[in-house]
Order: sequence, then structure tokens, then C-alpha cells
Amino acid sequence: MITQIVEKFNITIPQDLINKLNLKVGDNIDIDIDIEDDKIIIKPVLVIPKAQAGFWSKEWHQVENKAEKELENGQARKLIINQDVYEDLENW
Repeated sequence: MITQIVEKFNITIPQDLINKLNLKVGDNIDIDIDIEDDKIIIKPVLVIPKAQAGFWSKEWHQVENKAEKELENGQARKLIINQDVYEDLENW
């Protein structure tokens, strides 16, 4: 795929790439540059409001996954969240 830099240094993302990455108008992308290999890397990203970031953390998902498995196995019980994880979530 070849595209051309136009006025104001804009580029058009070729339709094939838009389709492969399932991009839509208004989507956010992360652009990274690998100077050594002359590469520009484009990755679709989901921007999460800071107030919700704790719910997307690795620790939160570990707690959620554990609770989900316990529910599936009929082992429903009161889940006590580690105090450190809770404090981290409050600070987001």
C-alpha cells in the first residue's frame, strides 16, 4: 500500500488498512515509529476515562475472573477485595 503525504503533512489511510483494522470515523489510533526499521506502526486504541481506569486494570480483572469462575462452579460467596487493590482503585 502506498499513500502520499499531502498539504499540512496529512496522510490518507488506505481503505484496505481501514478494513483490516476495523477503523471507523472517530476511532483513536496509537502511532509509533520504529526509526531503526523505518516503520510506522498504527494500532487502534480504546481511550478510557480516568475515572473508569481502575475497572480496566489487570488487578481488577483478576478479581472479576476469580468471582466469575466461583459463580460458574456454584461456589458463590462474599468476595473480599484486597485492601491495596481497593486503595489503588480509589486513587484512579
